[in-house]
Order: sequence, then structure tokens, then C-alpha cells
Amino acid sequence: MTQRICQHSLAFLGLVLILASISLYPPIAHAQDRVTSKSDSLMDRLTGEWVMAGKIGKEQVTHDVHVDWILKRQYIRIHDVSREKDADGEFAYEAWIHIAWDEENAEYVVMWLDNTGTTNFAAEGVGHGKPDGDRIPFVWKSADGSGIQNVFAYDRANDTWSWTIDNVDKSGTPSPFARVTLKRK
Repeated sequence: MTQRICQHSLAFLGLVLILASISLYPPIAHAQDRVTSKSDSLMDRLTGEWVMAGKIGKEQVTHDVHVDWILKRQYIRIHDVSREKDADGEFAYEAWIHIAWDEENAEYVVMWLDNTGTTNFAAEGVGHGKPDGDRIPFVWKSADGSGIQNVFAYDRANDTWSWTIDNVDKSGTPSPFARVTLKRK
């Protein structure tokens, strides 16, 4: 009987020690919560399946866009593919876009990789955008002062996004390039 009480006491003591030692280390779930709590409600509204339609250059286009969080919700990943095909039957346009929050500079950073050209990961290939309400005006600048501006704007009433893309010349003058709207599938 005494031996059985000792065994139960030791088992109970072991359980207490295990629970106490676990409480000294941040659990994985809590670490995940910390990352998740940094997520931005505006970016949460961007996730999902979308149909993007509008004008790019002088052409009417329709694209399918998939947006999700990746890498412990530290990045938004956008996969944008045109429904239009090229002569080889491939997507006429395809892009992988990654957006992250830069805490130090209080802005979003974006890497836009597409099949229209490469930037060789040069500094001007990274866009920057300080949030302004439900808008994020992303800007990519070249060394000569020219660049691209793409304003992501969320319409809460309709749960849609618009992307307004302008080419900007060396003097800072914008010229329209694309006007598209994303609607949920």
C-alpha cells in the first residue's frame, strides 16, 4: 500500500514538474498567436479567390487571382494569372507577388515577380507603401527618378479591391497604365 502511494505521489510529482517546465517555455501555439496578432486586417481582406477585370495598357483583361498568407502569416502571397493565353498556350501574364510588413519603417514592402521582365532583385524591384486608411500606395522607384505607382484600394461596402497602376516619368508625372477591379469568386 505504501509503495502504491509512493508510486502515485511520484507520478503526480512528475506531472507537476512537466507542467511547470512547460510553462517556462513559450508554447508553439503562443508563438503562432504572436505572429498572427501582427497580421493586418486590411491584408486579411485581401485573402481569397478573386476575378480581376479591367484595362491594362489598351486591352481589356480578365485574370484569376489567388491570395493567401504564407510563412506563419508573415507574407501575403498573390498569384495572378491572365485568362488570356499567348501564342504557345501559356498565360499571357503571370505574377507572383509577395507583401510583408516592415515594422521599422511602418510600411509594406512588396516584391512583384512576373513574366514580363526581371529586375535581378535590384533595390528598385522592391516597392514600398505606407498604408493610408483602406489604401496602400505602393511605389517602385528607379535611380533616375522614374518608376511605377500601384495603389491598392479596398472598398468595404462592396468587398472589392481596385489596383490603379501608373507609370511615373523622371519628372514625377504619372501616366495611366492599368485600372482593374478585383471581385470575389
